[in-house]
Amino acid sequence: MALLITSGLYLTTMAQTDVKEIHIPKSQKGELKFIKHSNKALTVMGQEAQKLAIKGTAVVAFIPGEKTEAWISRMKVVGFFTNGDANTLGIAYTKAAEMADLLKDSGSGIRKPLTGEFGWQGGVIKKVKTGYILAVFSGGSGEQDVVVAKEGLNLLYKFYSKSK
Repeated sequence: MALLITSGLYLTTMAQTDVKEIHIPKSQKGELKFIKHSNKALTVMGQEAQKLAIKGTAVVAFIPGEKTEAWISRMKVVGFFTNGDANTLGIAYTKAAEMADLLKDSGSGIRKPLTGEFGWQGGVIKKVKTGYILAVFSGGSGEQDVVVAKEGLNLLYKFYSKSK
């Protein structure tokens, strides 16, 4: 009976707690922001790819913290993700993996590509208060992929640069 009463009092107290008092770690705030806005970034990237008349795969991701130990990502197929001999989804993730290691745009040339990397352009990354955001496109030339990726990254960055 005492357990039942104690549980009831605890639940009542928690229900009355002001939501503003609940502490959410910075990295989790970054993840929540990413979840809320990542589809918008993918949509913008798809629109830019259509303007450039290219098809492929768009990827956006959020890396919490100062170094890569985890990430959350979303992807969207823009027309196709395999084309003849190419798997644009696989290529997009190799670009993302290179950026996750270097925290620099893909194809930066600051080191020789590791096994599993190509060193190709098409991914862009930016530091934000809670970690890093990145955007990648694969399907066009390296230069075209960068243009598409920048659209997604710039849109995401607007949400991370706002206060709160």
